[in-house]
Amino acid sequence: MMENSQDLCNTEGDGDGRKAVASTSYTPTAGSSGYRLFGRQGSVHNSLGGGQAADVLLWKRGRVSFGAIVVATISWLLFERSGLSFLSICSDVLLILVVLLFLRANYAVFRNKQLQTLPELVLSEEMVNNAAASFRVKINNVLLMAHDITLGKDFRLFFKVVVCLWLLSVIGSFFSFFTLAYIGSIISITLPALYSKYEETVDRCYGKIHRQFSKHYKIVDEGVFNRLPRNAPKDKDP
Repeated sequence: MMENSQDLCNTEGDGDGRKAVASTSYTPTAGSSGYRLFGRQGSVHNSLGGGQAADVLLWKRGRVSFGAIVVATISWLLFERSGLSFLSICSDVLLILVVLLFLRANYAVFRNKQLQTLPELVLSEEMVNNAAASFRVKINNVLLMAHDITLGKDFRLFFKVVVCLWLLSVIGSFFSFFTLAYIGSIISITLPALYSKYEETVDRCYGKIHRQFSKHYKIVDEGVFNRLPRNAPKDKDP
């Protein structure tokens, strides 16, 4: 009887332990069990860098995010609707800024007030070296890609680049550069917050679209791309 009671207690303990483990372990939802947008692994905040910029994009600092939209809208109206050139507007803005700083400094001297120092931009050597190294790698990758395209080594890459450039040309014929920059700014500020709010629904829909697109792309790849020459023929040695 004692052994049976101990076995029963052990069984109940194991069951409670499994329940505790199951409750503490991560249970994937319908949206997270499949595909994730852009193949991200962590949270949306961490994917955006996890700093103040991520807080602004996710509207955790609502005033700053709203201010960014207001500044982008005013800038777009100045550049697009005023009829002035980019150089004229930049010169006028810098002129007004210099005049205001000059008047501020002289007003402080006239009232015998201590002038507050302007904030300084400090960049460490390590930060500059890391940025330069990352930029160098990206430039080398782009040059290598351009080299393969110009020599005809990869027809698939050539086809993708041609399609992307053609799409950009079509989009550019309908919108100006400043309008595209404004649309990109608004999208970058609003979409991350909306995605963070409706994350599971978006991931679920993205998984369905990704599966359908992969199925159709596989058919095109097997029927068209695999029949195209991938590398240029090499010259035979005499």
